[in-house]
Amino acid sequence: MANPKLEVLTPQNCQLIFIDHEPQMAFAVQSIDRQVLKNNTVALAKAAKLFKVPTTITTVETEAFSGYTYPELLDVFPDAVLLDRSSMNSWDDKKVRDALKANARNKVVVSGMWTEVCNNTFALSAMLEGGYEIYMVADASGGTSKEAHEYAMLRMIQAGVVPMTWQQVLLEWQRDWANKDTYDGVMAIAREHSGAYGMGADYAYTMVHKQPQRTSKLHKVLPAVKA
Repeated sequence: MANPKLEVLTPQNCQLIFIDHEPQMAFAVQSIDRQVLKNNTVALAKAAKLFKVPTTITTVETEAFSGYTYPELLDVFPDAVLLDRSSMNSWDDKKVRDALKANARNKVVVSGMWTEVCNNTFALSAMLEGGYEIYMVADASGGTSKEAHEYAMLRMIQAGVVPMTWQQVLLEWQRDWANKDTYDGVMAIAREHSGAYGMGADYAYTMVHKQPQRTSKLHKVLPAVKA
């Protein structure tokens, strides 16, 4: 294919890397609400697990500076081997390069912090030295300021990185609602993590399709009583 970036992402043609989702890195993020960032990151992780997309998790100076990876992310991948390193650029670490190579998929979806440092240097190096295609999940990544994030994204886009959002990745992997093996999983992720879209899905399930209301057995819904 003349332009491989015209290919839609599928669970079979890409892999995913999470870079430095650690508390000390998150403390400095100013480009996006940090709780939203965590929500989006965990949603992307759940999507990768659902579609069985090979996933690498790398960290930087865990015990010396950055702290441990979000427990919510580790809950999704409880058996993951965390690749700790000293370099700001993940590409510099042979463990990371070997993990990417072992997955044997040239399209690499990236979520990390900070956009202007760890994401940027990894993306440029992986394209230049490894020949990878990079798909940067902008809303599952964070920078130290709005400008830092935006200008890093622009620099990467000029170099050939493809910008995406986590929900775009999820729905690109699903592609067709007739794919019933993953339909319920996709909707569960959307209902938990997709804000207004998730609330709309809940409404459609209960009010349009007449599915049972999602509520604890301990909850009782009392009918309205006229005054």
